Amino acid sequence: MRLCLVPAALMLLAGCGGGAPAAAPTVLPRPSLGAWATPGYPAAPPSASPASSRPSAAARSASASAAVSGGWEVTVYYTAVQRFHDGPPETVTGCRGLDCAYGDADLGEYPADFVAAVREEGTGRTADGRYLNWSYDVGYWLDTAARDTAGAPLRPFVSAAADPGVLPRGTAFRIAGCGRVDGTAPPATVCTALRRAHWSVTDEFTPGLGGSKHVDVYIGEETGPGFTGSAWYLTLTGASLRRG
Repeated sequence: MRLCLVPAALMLLAGCGGGAPAAAPTVLPRPSLGAWATPGYPAAPPSASPASSRPSAAARSASASAAVSGGWEVTVYYTAVQRFHDGPPETVTGCRGLDCAYGDADLGEYPADFVAAVREEGTGRTADGRYLNWSYDVGYWLDTAARDTAGAPLRPFVSAAADPGVLPRGTAFRIAGCGRVDGTAPPATVCTALRRAHWSVTDEFTPGLGGSKHVDVYIGEETGPGFTGSAWYLTLTGASLRRG
């Protein structure tokens, strides 16, 4: 559901992009707790006291609760896969590589619904194994990977996107509670996978599409036709996030 922002300083290198995780998510280094003193999150608690003056169990419980922020909207984003689409052919023009913006080169014909998914999610894997990417300030381009805004490959069940004014790049978090999906509890399998993952903010929203309590989480490539009708394509409302 998301579109990506590509910084000009990177020569407009970045792209942005579901399916069930194929392996346990990679654990990333954690940023300092101070990174969470941002809009939507409480300030970090003080550092641990010496053993002789450690807080009581009740105090520790209250501190742990304070580390969780509720009321978040969490949307998944994914990489579209051309072979799962069969719409009428559409010619795409753009850049043949990473070093231009809004090019006019013929990038080939692709199913129209695949092109629409690329524009919505930011990236798609073509039949020949390359990636057709799109960004509002680059247009379409062909690439060897689905990329975040720093030009690094997106990592399933690790990469996340947010408004940088809310959660700075490098902020690490976990989903503490899945909230609801259209007023009901999300499928347990999906919620468990999202909660087990260790997310890191490496991507950014297209300006105006973020919000003070909205994150997108990248779940990899779509797994079959009609993926957007599956349990994996969802938006959580009233979710809670935990730092680190």
